[in-house]
Amino acid sequence: MAHQGVERPSEETLSLWKREQARLKARVVDWDTEAWQRDPDFSGLLRVGGVDVSFVKGDSVNACASLVVLSYPELEVVYEECRVVDLTAPYVSGFLAFREVPFLVEAVKQLRAKEPGLLPQVLLVDGNGLLHHRGFGVACHLGVLIDLPCIGVAKKLLQVDGLEKNDLHKEKVQLLQAGGDTFPLVGDSGIVLGVALKSHDHSTNPLYISVGHKISLETAVRLTRACCRFRIPEPVRQADIRSREYIRRTLELASPPALGRERTALRWDRSPIPSYRIQKVKRPEVCPQRYSGEPASEGRPPEDHSPGPGADLDAPTQAP
Repeated sequence: MAHQGVERPSEETLSLWKREQARLKARVVDWDTEAWQRDPDFSGLLRVGGVDVSFVKGDSVNACASLVVLSYPELEVVYEECRVVDLTAPYVSGFLAFREVPFLVEAVKQLRAKEPGLLPQVLLVDGNGLLHHRGFGVACHLGVLIDLPCIGVAKKLLQVDGLEKNDLHKEKVQLLQAGGDTFPLVGDSGIVLGVALKSHDHSTNPLYISVGHKISLETAVRLTRACCRFRIPEPVRQADIRSREYIRRTLELASPPALGRERTALRWDRSPIPSYRIQKVKRPEVCPQRYSGEPASEGRPPEDHSPGPGADLDAPTQAP
């Protein structure tokens, strides 16, 4: 049974969220902090992670939060964790982190406790970092809270600080000829907010890379490119594939034998809501979109999710 979307928060809550973003933003580190980051071949980098939150079609509350860890440079999955969650905070443009990050933080904490030797040395996040309305997107938010290097990887341009997907921007995109070609994203403020990266020779549209935490923009771009077998970097791609597959399996098993599976929920203030068990539901389709009918923001517009069920997930992605 699909849940209805949560109501928009009050202005008081939005004001609190803004203050929290400003407080945490002061802790962002936008330069390289690890020895492997300064090595041309990333010598010493052994594990890269990716996170994703996927949804059920027509349901903006029930979701699957996933964390994967891949070996580097092989890019083979060595750890994965998926869990069904209830997003009790609403989606509001510019505040995506308050909706999704608590579950991702919890996943990283559990990995630290269970398998500390598999903790990723860097996380690639499906969303933006410093390229954000207030300079503190989901990749920054997650990075500060878990104290790990994070990179924002968005599939569409977030139009902030004068950045627009206008004719000039499209001309620059057309000049990206080969995988690895880039151009800077300079806002009206004169600040370089990120980089547009042609991540694969056969991709049509670029990715928009921005600093999350504990990494420089140059290194973030180099590493993202190094993690791309196809258009989407492998850590993010695998997190997406596995979260959607987990949703399919969970819905297929949402019958009496599987009713013991527990759900996880957190309140807006990150305090846990007591676990409860999955009820038998009518099986809906898995949605390849983030939030049906919601506005584009933070790299997560509805039409910007990975290919839906049945798509060739091993083919280079050419659509946005």
